[in-house]
Amino acid sequence: MTIRHTRRVFLSAATMMAAALAATACGSPQDTASGGGDAAPVKVGLVYSQSGPLASYGKQYIDGFKAGLDYATKGTGKVGDRKIELTEVDDAGDPAKAVSAAKDLIGKGTKIIAGSTASGVALQVAPIAAQNKVLFISGPAATDGVTGANKYTFRSGRQSYQDVVTAKSFIGDAKGKKVVVFAQQGAFGDANEAAVKAVIGGAGATVSSVRAPASATEFTPFASQIKAAKPDLLFVAWAGTTAPAMWQTLDQQGVLASTTVVTGLDIRASWPTFGAAGSKISFLSHYFDGASDTEAAKALKAKVGTLDLFHPDGFAAAQMVVRAVQEGGDDVDKMVKALEGWQFDGVKGKMTIRAEDHALLQPMYQAKLTGSGTAFTAAAEKTLTGEETAPPVTQMKG
Repeated sequence: MTIRHTRRVFLSAATMMAAALAATACGSPQDTASGGGDAAPVKVGLVYSQSGPLASYGKQYIDGFKAGLDYATKGTGKVGDRKIELTEVDDAGDPAKAVSAAKDLIGKGTKIIAGSTASGVALQVAPIAAQNKVLFISGPAATDGVTGANKYTFRSGRQSYQDVVTAKSFIGDAKGKKVVVFAQQGAFGDANEAAVKAVIGGAGATVSSVRAPASATEFTPFASQIKAAKPDLLFVAWAGTTAPAMWQTLDQQGVLASTTVVTGLDIRASWPTFGAAGSKISFLSHYFDGASDTEAAKALKAKVGTLDLFHPDGFAAAQMVVRAVQEGGDDVDKMVKALEGWQFDGVKGKMTIRAEDHALLQPMYQAKLTGSGTAFTAAAEKTLTGEETAPPVTQMKG
């Protein structure tokens, strides 16, 4: 388990002015919590993937978080006169390591935990937050199960439902439409097929699937099945090293030219896998560089350079942490109340934390790629509002 401590201390005129204002603000949470000029730091634990299969996602998350903290605290790294002290722990995408890290941090007095790059991790850490009554802000983990998990659990990224609703937007009214899911056999494919049936099938479409073994390397028979089905929409959920061959076959067999083909736009490093097919695919997107031009996006870009898929999740998490501490001090229940129903301007635009179940309503994008290989660039063809992609309200479980 890798642990790093980050302390940020800025002795500037702006900082001293902020401290003076905090000292004179009658009854402010920060003033109440700190008890004076020598204020205790606010401990925040960041448990995420520094290593393992999702390390690239984790890197984007933490870079976004640090940029967001700088933005939300106006460069001071403080809330009032209290430093935000970060402890970073590598869970390597392993739920057991994440749970152990969360418990260790809580035992040391940490009342705010954020991170969770992987869905399996988030689902295991959420109950720990409820049991110990600490604030948990999940990150890139997309599982719908985080929403409504318990009153102490929030999320700073999108969820799978929002992805699938964005895919649905490519065909408009789904009633009477034919949709085919093309995915590998296994849990990943099962989850995507179930989501499409629930969201697009639930809106009136007929949903069927073509499933390939994870070991498949010849895709012509599957392309033939897809063409024979004559779908109005082909939803592709694919992962792994066979992706380039799969996309090449769908292109060569005329699938991409015969119907609307939609898949998720992953991190920039994955774009070359689309090959010549890239410009013929319609993408649902959580985020990519240039998708928005908000003040937060400009601030983030100034810190990290080219933006990518999960930078906004870290940035939003930091904004949420600062909001929680500003309004709640060390009182976690007050932190929860401060976040419920809160609207803020994030990297993507208007963000709303739904009070009923803590879903994070946010813009999503229809995107297209132009160019080829490492020279691909993405552009938004349509931006869907947080209301348009809002998942159904989930009853809070605890």
